[in-house]
Amino acid sequence: MKRTFQDIWTALLMGLVLPGCVMNAAASLSRGAPPAEETVAVTETQAAKPERASGLSVCLRLPDGTSAQLDMDAYLVSVMLAEMPASFGSEALKAQAVAARTYTLKASVTGGKHADGSVCTDPGCCQGYLDQESYLKKGGTQEGIDRIRRAVDATSGYVLTYGGELIEATYFSCSGGRTEDAVAVWGTDFPYLRSVESPGEEQAAHDSDTLIFTQDQIREALGRDLEGPPQTWFGETLYTEGDGVASMVIGGEAYTGTWLRETLGLPSTAFTVEVRMEQIVFQTRGYGHRVGMSQYGADAMADKGWQYEQILSHYYPGTELVLWESFAVQ
Repeated sequence: MKRTFQDIWTALLMGLVLPGCVMNAAASLSRGAPPAEETVAVTETQAAKPERASGLSVCLRLPDGTSAQLDMDAYLVSVMLAEMPASFGSEALKAQAVAARTYTLKASVTGGKHADGSVCTDPGCCQGYLDQESYLKKGGTQEGIDRIRRAVDATSGYVLTYGGELIEATYFSCSGGRTEDAVAVWGTDFPYLRSVESPGEEQAAHDSDTLIFTQDQIREALGRDLEGPPQTWFGETLYTEGDGVASMVIGGEAYTGTWLRETLGLPSTAFTVEVRMEQIVFQTRGYGHRVGMSQYGADAMADKGWQYEQILSHYYPGTELVLWESFAVQ
């Protein structure tokens, strides 16, 4: 039977959730302007600076097979060091902090991908994680750490909800100009994970990419002995609401865009194909699954003066920004 969040809150306080790695959920309170309708609903005034929500913690699965219980906001600093450039605008960093916190707490109260409420350090599974010492060794700066920590502190305790539930706060690098519907990628529809425009991403390293394959590489990837000139291989292509490939006919057989992306190692499902002499050229736009918040898009919005609440409202339409403590005890 589905638990109410009052039940979950009580269980968290009594240590009945996440055996061996309990999350103590006691959160504290914590630039051209965009159109007014993009503002997000907030349950508490943000005039006062939020206090650090040190009561929240997270169970982290480490690469060596062990696990550790970390303070939520300290954990989020390391997530953001791995997931978003510290040079991004402060409002984009704040939006990322809220998304990452929401993702983590959603896993905690529902079990997440590991079924026990924990999160791992694999960005392909859960979220990336880079401790501060490793970040500095990789060329990062203390200034970068401080910028990210300020973003985490400024949003401490805030999460995104929809219809009284924590959302699936997915995010990715860049979209190529438009995000994707969740249903087009995962087959599951979420009313707040809809395709939206995401302009200003031209500075992203993977705004567009060109990948070149030989005919034999395509045959091997598809596991088929395609015959005739490659110009005749590619047939009808159907597109998604987010301008990604829904399906493409190759050699008379239809393949989904998600399958082709995974099989061919494409940056995204937003691609076109062109045959040039003996080469088969895939031109892609964006990087990642393209569902939820585009990090480069968020940075472009921050550069234009958007506040983090407005960025979140744009990429997760219809959601509400709330303090975890006030939400969890409802």
